[in-house]
Amino acid sequence: MRRLLALRAGKELTAGHVRVAADALGVSERTVWRWLAAAENDEVAAADPGARSRAGTRFTITSEVRGLLALWKGNVRAVHRELALRAARQSPPADAPSLTTLHRAIRRDLTPGERAGLAGGERAARKHDVFLARPRGWRNQAWETDHMQVPVLVDVDGRARRPWITWFTDCATNAITGVAITPVHPSRESVLAALRSAVLREEPYGPFGALPQKVRVDRGKDFLSKTVTAAFDLLDVTVEDLPAYTPHLKGTVEGLNRAVESMFLAALPGYTRQPRPGKRPSRPKDEALLSFEDFTARLLAWTRWWNTEHRPETLRGKTPLEAWQDDPTPLRDVPAADLWTFTLEDAGTRTLTTRGIRFRRRDFVGAWMTGQAGIRVRVRFMPHHDHRIEVYHAATGRYLGSADLADQATEEQISAVRRARAARSRRLKKDLEASQRQRYAAATQAGPPRRLGVLTGAQADAELARSAGTSLAQLALPDVIPPAAPPADWRTPASLAALTTPAPHPSARDSTATAPDRPDERTTRPTTDKDGDAS
Repeated sequence: MRRLLALRAGKELTAGHVRVAADALGVSERTVWRWLAAAENDEVAAADPGARSRAGTRFTITSEVRGLLALWKGNVRAVHRELALRAARQSPPADAPSLTTLHRAIRRDLTPGERAGLAGGERAARKHDVFLARPRGWRNQAWETDHMQVPVLVDVDGRARRPWITWFTDCATNAITGVAITPVHPSRESVLAALRSAVLREEPYGPFGALPQKVRVDRGKDFLSKTVTAAFDLLDVTVEDLPAYTPHLKGTVEGLNRAVESMFLAALPGYTRQPRPGKRPSRPKDEALLSFEDFTARLLAWTRWWNTEHRPETLRGKTPLEAWQDDPTPLRDVPAADLWTFTLEDAGTRTLTTRGIRFRRRDFVGAWMTGQAGIRVRVRFMPHHDHRIEVYHAATGRYLGSADLADQATEEQISAVRRARAARSRRLKKDLEASQRQRYAAATQAGPPRRLGVLTGAQADAELARSAGTSLAQLALPDVIPPAAPPADWRTPASLAALTTPAPHPSARDSTATAPDRPDERTTRPTTDKDGDAS
């Protein structure tokens, strides 16, 4: 470095000398020029090129900078402007770090996870974490369950909807033990249907199933509902309620959610995340959507392929079926009739009358009820299935049969009622939007907001007259029942006393006026005995 300084002092320094020095030191030519500029003013820099002239001057990331990074969503240039502005406001003005120094400090003092978390939150930071893998275990040791809304539009009664999938998967074999597809939002009925298909090992459910030891859920209200938890308790299955926002704790079913989209759903018509030409990612108007029946059939076929032909890397070349059959762990099977009983919601006991069973203000009847009127029965039902209930004997618990809704409306009537309800809902929504819509003038300078829209005096009076006819406050008659009188020891204003104290009866005033002055004397009033004679 001193030789280069001497050459620079004699004006004999060339770019070739700098290039040779940069190659020998393993740095860039720009770094050598910067070292030369620093060595001309500092002897320490000349003796030790690249070393800092003063200790403790390196810029570091403080809590203030962290807060600014979180405020500006990781925008380093915006944070630099804020730091420069704050430094200029100090007295005397301080030196702010350069943008390059700020970038270097962020890369040095913050981990990639911290940088991602300050920019995108906890979910972005979690992508840089390291997670441990659970031991593989044995079949039916642990299941995981979840809801998933598929990114595929399906034709459901003439409307394009995105169905939901509810499934159970075995953590040891990666097998899909049970699945249920719902056209709209899932409920506890979806969980019970998927659980029933997961436990049963009869056809068409396949060899997978029986009772697991525990099931992991992610705090979903459907999985933790009273009906579902009661069914798990009756089946002697432990429910492991995982903390919120911890998808890595049920990685098997989360991996299945990602796999089904990339391996199956992305190739279906109506896939909503498909790249589209043009600026707006809208689907073509002439795109033919799958019917719900066709989509369900294809998904179930893919589920069978996953269980019988797919070979995940974690199973070391085996299919889930082969891994299931190679596991000698005994299974806990449940009869189909008992499982159906355990996965129904209990509605208590009723009395079977000549009109059937009264449930939710409607009558349910069945052919088996002939000659059974007068017995006590217990009603169970599948949630949201309003057309049928299951009936058991209240004393013995014996299954008696199912009962269907009496005087059930036809499909045409139900469709007409639904159309009328939809039309009424649209009208109400339109009226509400029209009444709540408010326009404001566009502003080019700072000032209070200015509403648009004026009324004439006649229009305002007419609107108030219409609202007065429907307002309960205007129709109320407060003088019909006057307020109760306050306690005697209260100091009541005269105006309030006149409203709350009832006027004395005329006969009371007369008796008070004619009462004797002595308090121990009482006025005598004629009384009558039980025969009606005066005494």
